Order: sequence, then structure tokens, then C-alpha cells
Amino acid sequence: MNILLDPAVLFFVLGVLAGFAKSNLEIPSQISRFLSLYLLMALGLKGGFALNQSGITLHISLVLGVAIFLAILIPIMTYIILSKRLNKIDAAAIAATYGSISAVTFITASNSLDQAGIQYGGYMAAAMALMESPAIILAIVLANKARASNQITSEPKTKIGNILHESFTDGGQILLLGSMLVGYFSGDAGHKMMAPFSIDLFKGILSFFLLDMGLQAARSFTQLKNTPKLTILYAVIAPFVHASLALAIAKLLGFKLGETVLLMVLAASASYIAVPAVLKHALPEVKPALYMGMSLGITFPLNILIGIPLYTAFAKYFI
Repeated sequence: MNILLDPAVLFFVLGVLAGFAKSNLEIPSQISRFLSLYLLMALGLKGGFALNQSGITLHISLVLGVAIFLAILIPIMTYIILSKRLNKIDAAAIAATYGSISAVTFITASNSLDQAGIQYGGYMAAAMALMESPAIILAIVLANKARASNQITSEPKTKIGNILHESFTDGGQILLLGSMLVGYFSGDAGHKMMAPFSIDLFKGILSFFLLDMGLQAARSFTQLKNTPKLTILYAVIAPFVHASLALAIAKLLGFKLGETVLLMVLAASASYIAVPAVLKHALPEVKPALYMGMSLGITFPLNILIGIPLYTAFAKYFI
């Protein structure tokens, strides 16, 4: 099935259209939170069941190592490029946003691969979890350095220990990794018991959640009115550059098609949940509209509607 005709993606489009039309359609925040937690739990279980069957091999360790490498390289590249034109604190915030990942983009891509019959290892869920925090930590270090050397703001340095605690004790992160462990230890028997919950309901809940994300994306797009044109340009170009970088590494190391596509998607995605939650306190001098408008208003819909099928096509061609 073409991803643009996938019901889940069509519900995302419906949400975008409803948002731009200023409809009163709204998903209560608590329900939206439940839907996101369900998707993380289902994804973690799927990954754990797959790991139970395959075991942890040298190849899996290599894939996870590449994921961490990308999570470090991308925010450094982003900061170097943007700090030449933007305030260094703003550049650090955007580096954290684009160095981290979007779980919903990953989930949508994995669903697309399932529909296309393209195999991928459940350990890719672990890759997603490992890529979430390094960029946040790097960005805080860079911001603290900028504050100390340039005295840009009067804000005190953010303690890295607090950021580490907040990053690794995030509810979504713990649920994802915990679900993977549950799936790993319960094995095939657990898979059969949980299938009605984690498999049968998955598609419908993903569709409902993407409807909500479409509404949020449309509203975030309006926040871009007063942001520098460079940031808008970066939000459009960066996903394809980052995905190409992941593709080159995957090709060099001989990765399989499914894991290559998901690495490209992870590299191309930008955070709009975990990073804003941390930066709100760690970098209070940066307006959330800047990085939220970029990630949720431009990069997220770009990846959902164009990026995922394009990354898949390129991976098929080169891999």
C-alpha cells in the first residue's frame, strides 16, 4: 500500500486540514498522552519479542552503535552550521531538537514497512531509545559554554546531572525500555497473550494519534511567522541531509534494507515532545515557538507525507 493511502497517514492529513480550517476538533491532552504511551508500550513489546527470538548479536550491537554515533554527530553538525548565523543559545536548542528523534515518525515508518512486507529487527526500538538523550546533553553543554564565554544571558548554568536524570527517567523512555524487557523475558508465550492488545489495536490507535498530531502540526506552523528564514530553510533541508548521512553509513557497513530505512527515519526526525520538555527549563531564554514550529510545523509533516516513502525508495535503490 502506498503510504499516502495508508489510513493512519490520511487521518494525519485530515488533522492538518482541520487545524488550518480552525475547526473546534480537539483531542483532550490526557487522551493524547494515553495514546502516545500505548504506542511506546506496543513498540517496546514488539522489539522485546523480536530480541527474544534473535538474541543480541555483534550485528545488532553495531547497528545500535551507529545509532548513538548519529545522535552525537547530527547535533554537533547542526550547532556548527547554525551558530554562525544565529544566537548560540538558539542554535543549541535547535541542535537538541534535530539531534534527538520523533517516536511517532519512527512508529509510522515501522508501520509502513510492515504494510510493505519489509523486515526489520525489533532492536530498532532500542536504537530509537538510545538516540533520544545524547543531543539534549550535548546542547546543554554547548549552551553552558556559550553562556560562560560570551555572557549572552544572565541565566545560570544548567546542571548536567539534572538533565541526565530528567532524560533517563522520562516516562516514555522508561515505558519503552521496560516494555522491551517485558517482551524479551516473556518471549513467545507473552507474545501470544499480548497480541490482542499490542498488535490488533495498534493500527487504529496510531490513526487516532496521527489525527491529533495533524491538528498540532497545523497550529505549530503558525508559530513560524516571526522566526528567521534560515530556520525554516533548515527545517526543510536538514531531514534529507541527515537521512542521506545515515544511508551512506548503512551502505558502507552492509546493513539490511529495513534497518537502513529506520536509521534514515530516526536521523531525519526531530523531537517535539522530549526535547521541549527539557529545554523549557534548561534553556528558558529560547522561545519554544522556534524549535517547536520547526520540528512539529515543518519537519514532522514533511517526514510523514514525503520523507518516509522517499527514504524507503532511496534505501531500496542503494541497499
